[in-house]
Amino acid sequence: MAEPRAQRPRIADVAREAGVSKTAVSFAFNSPERLAPDTASRIRNVAEQLGYTPHPVARMLTQRQTMTLGVLTPQALSVIFSNPFFGAFSEGVAVIAEEHGYGLHFISPLHGSLAQAMSRATIDGVVAVGLSAGHPEVEEIRRAGLPIVLVDSTALPEYASVDIDDVGGARAAGEYIASLGHRDVLVLGVEAPAPGGPGQAEVTTRRLRGYRDAFARVGVEIPGERMLAGPASIAGGVALMNRAWEDGLRPTAVLAMSDAMAIGAMHALRDLRVDVPGDVSVVGFDDIDLAPHVDPPLTTVHQPIRRKGEEAARLLLTVVERRDLAKPEHRRLETRLIVRASTGPVPNHRKEVAGDRH
Repeated sequence: MAEPRAQRPRIADVAREAGVSKTAVSFAFNSPERLAPDTASRIRNVAEQLGYTPHPVARMLTQRQTMTLGVLTPQALSVIFSNPFFGAFSEGVAVIAEEHGYGLHFISPLHGSLAQAMSRATIDGVVAVGLSAGHPEVEEIRRAGLPIVLVDSTALPEYASVDIDDVGGARAAGEYIASLGHRDVLVLGVEAPAPGGPGQAEVTTRRLRGYRDAFARVGVEIPGERMLAGPASIAGGVALMNRAWEDGLRPTAVLAMSDAMAIGAMHALRDLRVDVPGDVSVVGFDDIDLAPHVDPPLTTVHQPIRRKGEEAARLLLTVVERRDLAKPEHRRLETRLIVRASTGPVPNHRKEVAGDRH
């Protein structure tokens, strides 16, 4: 017969053995400065001998601190985690959080509602990724009263934020492709560049502006039918590239707003027996760890993904631990073009066609 399971020591047991009140035991763990040093030390020693540790939920309620940071995403986690970018970004957040003794809690829409998910999350503050200014629940999220740091968003300008030079990065990619003679391009966007879309709308709009600026300098307009939108994943890139081909589009270059989509586009082109970069050049955006290791290695716009996560976590902890809300800080990180083997000049058999078209 199994021996009965030993009962976990309770705060009352420590109080009885130490000859103090339960309140004093609570003070010894949560507010030791309210007791004489010898008393606090004696209570903790008794607790250790009994094997007592404060219940984490009770301690959280006493201290009004969960030691957990939230990462809020306007899209489902199943969609977000399919993009390798998010793993690298989350690693950056986690490194800083763990250094300061905090855990992470990922928050995505609950039954379609971000505000409902936020209300159920037990966190001290939140890093909000890609929250669109037009999101219908922005005001409810603001009213939640939690410390917030925005990433790639200006939805709540009164809060601290971290972003990158999306316009400049996309412009550099477009100028490089234009310098190779490409005029017939296809843009793969994270989502339709329309106000109020769910997540990443601002990023998509800024990157599209950069591409258009670059081609305007060579007298080329990127028409609407040359912009397709879908999930920022490898599967999303495959689907969009196949859709473009089925629609009869034959670009000489593809500008993808994420590396995952660019890699998916290259997979689709390979299956279509289209050579990259011999027939079609492909450029990504992000410079994820996989980018230099695909075949061919991907030309892309580098952004400091992990550092972005680290900076967001540092800003959030500054607010959480100091409650310094007087002057929100806004940090912009630089981008740079990384040229690899997925891009090349317009193929000779397409140069005349491109000249006729433009």
